[in-house]
Amino acid sequence: MSEVTLRNVVKRYGDVQVIHGVDLDITDGEFCVFVGPSGCGKSTLLRMVAGLEETTGGAINIGNRDVTQEDPSERGVAMVFQTYALYPHMTVAENMGFGLKMTGHPKAEIDQKVAQASKILKLDEYLARKPKALSGGQRQRVAIGRAIVRGPEVFLFDEPLSNLDAELRVEMRVEIARLHREIGATMIYVTHDQVEAMTLADKIVVLRKGRIEQVGKPLELYHNPDNRFVAGFIGSPAMNFLSGTVDGRTVQCKGLASSIATDVGLPATGAEVTVGLRPQHLQITEGASHRVEMTEALGGVSFIHVTSPAGEKLIVEARGDVIAEPGRSVGIGFAPKDALFFMADAAGHRLR
Repeated sequence: MSEVTLRNVVKRYGDVQVIHGVDLDITDGEFCVFVGPSGCGKSTLLRMVAGLEETTGGAINIGNRDVTQEDPSERGVAMVFQTYALYPHMTVAENMGFGLKMTGHPKAEIDQKVAQASKILKLDEYLARKPKALSGGQRQRVAIGRAIVRGPEVFLFDEPLSNLDAELRVEMRVEIARLHREIGATMIYVTHDQVEAMTLADKIVVLRKGRIEQVGKPLELYHNPDNRFVAGFIGSPAMNFLSGTVDGRTVQCKGLASSIATDVGLPATGAEVTVGLRPQHLQITEGASHRVEMTEALGGVSFIHVTSPAGEKLIVEARGDVIAEPGRSVGIGFAPKDALFFMADAAGHRLR
């Protein structure tokens, strides 16, 4: 079994604490993605699992073993880094088998495992090439192949696609998803790109400032965020957030020039709240309440940027070749059931 368990995990650098008591369960064979903005601690947490960063407090278990104090080589993990870290003077086959060679495995066994990994990653025709003769995507596949050859219990990926162009990132996302289906191993993947997180993960862990904000399946986090931070981070374009004031069972929303009736548990009349609406839940309607600033026309979809009478910015998603001219005045429509409500304080907890 290769489940990963973190219990009250803490990381400090001197007097500065960067990971704050993280508790997490990753089941055997699960694809778990750590996501969050730069500096949130996701790579530090991954490196703690790998043993590349010392754990200041708490415990890390892989399978039924406490590996908190074990060396990286003893943990049964293999890591794929943002940089390919390939030896330029070695062939693809030599790079993939180097780890086993250093641990004294027989050549026949190394050759067999390299052949198996190259077949999975479609690298057979490149085994005799040097890294300089490969594309970025091919080099990343070699780095992944080097991890596969080791036969780890857990694969760790630290932003492996960030050096690739947009087309190659899409291609490699498909490759990594296919690899997970074929191997069935436990994988932990770090990214700042929430699109990667949504498309790859069985489970997403959203981190902010060294703390877990929410854990769940991709669509669960998308449709049912626990707070404003998760609601704004998961989804592209990001959710629109507008200021509102509670008036009994309704919220007066200046950014929409309207009131929203709701049955969620609102605070007392007069309290400030934040209203969240995703771009696809807004529609351009007849009226003159909002001013169009620009339209991003992408072909099958357009993103129309508008400003409310109160000066708040919104993005409206429209299907098809919809172009609203800058300076035009438009109305904004929405269904009240699509609105989410959050406390207006720094924590931004969801009102339910």
